[in-house]
Amino acid sequence: MTPVRRKFLTTALGVCSSPFLATSALSQGSSSVASAAPSERTFAPSPGKWRTFEITTRVEIDTPTSATRVWLPVPSIESPWQTSLGNRFQSNGSTVLTTDGEQGIKMLLTEFTPGLVKPFVEITSTVKTQSRMDLVGPSHLTGTSESLDTLKYYTRSTKLLPTDGIVKKTALQITQGSVNEDQKVRAIYEWVVANAWREPKVRGCGEGDIKLMLETGNLGGKCADINALFVGLCRSVGIPARDLYGIRVVPSAYGYKELSGNPESLKGAQHCRAEVYLKKKGWVAMDPADVAKVMRQETPEWIKSPSNPIVKPVYQTLFGGWEGNWLAWNSGHDVKLPNSQGPAIGFMMYPIAENNEGRFDSYSPDTFKYQIKAKELV
Repeated sequence: MTPVRRKFLTTALGVCSSPFLATSALSQGSSSVASAAPSERTFAPSPGKWRTFEITTRVEIDTPTSATRVWLPVPSIESPWQTSLGNRFQSNGSTVLTTDGEQGIKMLLTEFTPGLVKPFVEITSTVKTQSRMDLVGPSHLTGTSESLDTLKYYTRSTKLLPTDGIVKKTALQITQGSVNEDQKVRAIYEWVVANAWREPKVRGCGEGDIKLMLETGNLGGKCADINALFVGLCRSVGIPARDLYGIRVVPSAYGYKELSGNPESLKGAQHCRAEVYLKKKGWVAMDPADVAKVMRQETPEWIKSPSNPIVKPVYQTLFGGWEGNWLAWNSGHDVKLPNSQGPAIGFMMYPIAENNEGRFDSYSPDTFKYQIKAKELV
């Protein structure tokens, strides 16, 4: 952890009575980047225009010496901002569309027999998406109807998202003085932006072990770490929240390279986002992890303040909205893969494969040979 960040964390968890002081300290502790930054950029996605994408994932396996299984994520989210139009697939193995059996996570399972020559599987999913601005306009745009069982489900404790101990203690300190759920969510969002940071050296999207993050004070990570921290803190004070695991498919319309996907090669374009449930608005978009990414990687210098002109429009918009150049696969945690010999996985956002020797490295698409591409349909 950098010395500056250690100071913020200590303040926020100690004598600081308001989480907003962490943001203030962040601004005061920033480098000269903020003062030297160019004029404020635009980041203003608006709902209403649907876009249709085809996303194709192809996996090729070396001639297997033992039974080999491959699981590919399939869009499982149906919402006012995303809808699936179908899937088509081909393979020389035994292939079936299935689910995890518990959380409704859709996936394509393919099994290859030992000795099969040039095994492959390819799936193309067609999805419509639109941008979101959930805190603007009538609440019916996001939908307010949700069952009590579902809301209870998204306040539960899981292996990677415990809601007691240091997680709850931290959330109570952050939300001290907040009188309603809107203020609590705002306080947690600002605290996460102020205290967590993007760590480019973390493999993949991170692991999302928020208890370990808080216990060690190392809040550096990637989207599956930072947004999981936000979700866990919200849940621990009784606010339903969930991660959404997906992938960026095309460039941002607003010129942010770190908020873009290259449709010709989406290796490394996986990105998870978050939602919270507010009684007056329904499910609301959140993404503090992308704020951290812009702060750390959009420019050669690490921007330390969300009020920086480059960061500010993203910081403001990602509390309640996001751009529709991204699609969600699912919102599952601790996923049990059907027919797998291995343990459950924390989340399903990457192609997964295993044989009798164990799991392949999903974070190494050049070794575990897979390609992901996207095409926008006009």
